[in-house]
Amino acid sequence: MTLEESIWLILSVLGVFSIIIVITRIFGLRTFAKMSSFDFASTIAVGSVLASIILNKDYSLVKGAITLVTIIGFQTVFSYLVRKNKFFKKIFTNKPQIIMLNGEILYDRLKKCNVGEDDLLAKLREANVHNFNEVKAVVFESTGDVSVLHNNEGKRVENRMFKDVNMQDIDV
Repeated sequence: MTLEESIWLILSVLGVFSIIIVITRIFGLRTFAKMSSFDFASTIAVGSVLASIILNKDYSLVKGAITLVTIIGFQTVFSYLVRKNKFFKKIFTNKPQIIMLNGEILYDRLKKCNVGEDDLLAKLREANVHNFNEVKAVVFESTGDVSVLHNNEGKRVENRMFKDVNMQDIDV
């Protein structure tokens, strides 16, 4: 690598990061949040564009900036439509799934979500669960994250916590 190529690489990185900071300030923190599968895909696309801008001599900063603004602009419009239109939300977002309730693993739900029991146990350990009877609910979120609601004080989980969760065939 020549000195000129090294300087170009450093300037490209600084330029790209400056563009990303400006875009994030304009479009908001949601830009890189992992709130839906679409957000996840957008983040991967942005990473790919960033790598292309930095590593490809023929890829200009202006072209990269236009591409990034297009991706993030589309993500913003898409998230607005999902938020405001029930049809879009139903088609393009996954509904969170309950996979454990009141200390009992719901094996049929685990299978449906393609989550193994070992993965569930790892998430319970991460949440500092000591006994299954502490677990009020485990929810496999639409983002792929796992939320563990637990306590050993006998507190009930408020029904609103399950507002968007698929509770079909389950009594809370």
